[in-house]
Amino acid sequence: MTKRFGTVPAVEAVSLDLAAGEIFCLLGPSGCGKSTLLRMLAGFEAPSAGRILLDGRDLAGVPPHRRPVNMMFQSYALFPHMSVAGNIAYGLKQEGLAKAEIAARTAEMLRLVQLEGLAARRPDRLSGGQRQRVALARALAKRPRVLLLDEPLGALDRSLREATQAELREIQRRLGTTFVVVTHDPGEAMVLADRIGVMDRGRLVQVGSAATLYERPATRYVAGLLGDVNLIEGRLGPGGAGQARILDTPLGPLTGTDHHGAGEAGASAVLALRPERLRLAPGSEGEGDGESLPATLLDATYLGDRILYRARAADGRVLRATAPAGTAPLAPGEAVRLGVPPEAAALVPA
Repeated sequence: MTKRFGTVPAVEAVSLDLAAGEIFCLLGPSGCGKSTLLRMLAGFEAPSAGRILLDGRDLAGVPPHRRPVNMMFQSYALFPHMSVAGNIAYGLKQEGLAKAEIAARTAEMLRLVQLEGLAARRPDRLSGGQRQRVALARALAKRPRVLLLDEPLGALDRSLREATQAELREIQRRLGTTFVVVTHDPGEAMVLADRIGVMDRGRLVQVGSAATLYERPATRYVAGLLGDVNLIEGRLGPGGAGQARILDTPLGPLTGTDHHGAGEAGASAVLALRPERLRLAPGSEGEGDGESLPATLLDATYLGDRILYRARAADGRVLRATAPAGTAPLAPGEAVRLGVPPEAAALVPA
């Protein structure tokens, strides 16, 4: 699909298949096109080009309320004058269901989101997490084939957001409904999603599991989006996709794995190194099972489960490495070596 506003492309030639019953997250910063894509799935925006098919049925021209799709908005959009039960039942009443069916489904949804005792309460008497669950129950009450969630946890504080992520996954597992979640938070996407689609300037640049995107990024953008990473530029040696290749860098030749085809020999490329995959050792001797870089330790930051070290390499760049908490501490100013396991270094195009 493509969507343009005037001459400006908001979504550019995105092709995507969703599996029934999966949680799929669209991840990217503000303005990358993920919410526009979600609104096209919901029927609030019409594609400039392309089609939306659900089990082979073309949804072109089908209005939002007639699609087997429902959307939960970031603001929750609850009716302030209605009770919790009234909010959940609203869409069912609009569909003309019998009173007994409405009552049964409303009770089912209240049990699902664990709000049975709050059915008569108004939204202004609820916590943020409770309002989020009411909005979720209302969206699920119509039993959509696909539920679209636009930054569903963005209004919650950090501790509540983490607890609600687990609840959301559990609810989805019980129902088997396909969820499409828009988020700008990589951590949230990695916790929630079976698969993640990373968007950049209207394009879908990589789709895969959290582990695939983290360990085998296809681009420099994806590598930097999903967690802390050291990036070292250089020129590619011979080889191709799926092979270990040498990168000639200012720090010397380093070996990484070319998962997706980083370029031809001689092309500019980048080695992506996660801090937790670097092996930090004191002194000037390497570990002997891969390249190692001499560096001078700048500082150490205790983070509870791990220690984050920053070290200055020979060319002046600062590299980050982590070690488990409880390991023998290293002192600032100490000479160290950073071991670079070839299997842990991913090559991506510059």
